[in-house]
Amino acid sequence: MLNFLVRRIVQLIPTLFFVSVLIFSLQQLLPGDPALVMAGEERDPDVIAQIRQQYRLDQPVPVQYVYWVKGVLSGDFGESLRNKVPVRELIAQKLPVTMQLASMAIIIAFLIGIPAGIVSAVKKGTAWDYGANFFALWGISTPNFWLGIMLIFLFSIELGWLPASGYVPPTENFRASIASTIMPAFVLGNAIAAILMRHTRSAMLQVLESDYVRTARAKGLSERSVILKHAMRNALTPIITLGALELGTLLSGAVLTEQIFSIPGFGKLIVDAVFNRDYAVVQGVVLTTATIYITLNLIADIAYVLVNPRLRA
Repeated sequence: MLNFLVRRIVQLIPTLFFVSVLIFSLQQLLPGDPALVMAGEERDPDVIAQIRQQYRLDQPVPVQYVYWVKGVLSGDFGESLRNKVPVRELIAQKLPVTMQLASMAIIIAFLIGIPAGIVSAVKKGTAWDYGANFFALWGISTPNFWLGIMLIFLFSIELGWLPASGYVPPTENFRASIASTIMPAFVLGNAIAAILMRHTRSAMLQVLESDYVRTARAKGLSERSVILKHAMRNALTPIITLGALELGTLLSGAVLTEQIFSIPGFGKLIVDAVFNRDYAVVQGVVLTTATIYITLNLIADIAYVLVNPRLRA
């Protein structure tokens, strides 16, 4: 297990290197000049030249990349060109918000999607199966912005149970924080739950036809034991993969949902940075997102080994 973990971590190093090169290279393709944006409407040539020198925009691209990588390795993502705040501080402010929202959304998705998929597979061809498939079709087809607006209308305006927008950190008021994020988390988790249900159903149907499942039933084991201990464990691999990918997508920023519920998360940060030509923020956010994706894939690989003993060889 330790050797496997070391090999996977070593493989991540060149991946992160190529990701950093790609991020920095694509950043140069963005239209506009950040120095002109920062110089204001007057655009004094002396001011523009000073800005270029201060942020090394007058240096060749490879030189800029080397300086950027040196800063990243030391924990310095640079300074926002727009508001003169270190990018590290902006990420530290926004990432926990999106992490809370994404964690709640993925928990909701797992609590709904996996049980629905199991029931649909076990009760294939029954009303339970048709109901679960209808739920999956509804979840995939429903636009997030429409569902978000409907939830606000019902639970905030009509019933007055939940706040319509805004965000409260859990360190200030835990109950208020949950209340402010439960609706956007459900909106995000609803679509993921539908996808998880379909994948769980497909994996379970395949596993339930396996020889070892028939052997377990022939040995007289209870149906619950056969499903949960034998079938479910072997059907987890595609579910783990999907869960890791969807969680990475959520952490990269659910832009539309955050906008509807006025959640100051990662999505709003990256959108504002792109519109403002804030190179340092865009690079820092995208690199952080890529690192999260890679880390989640590593965790998924470790989970494969833990749930499937055959992979330990």
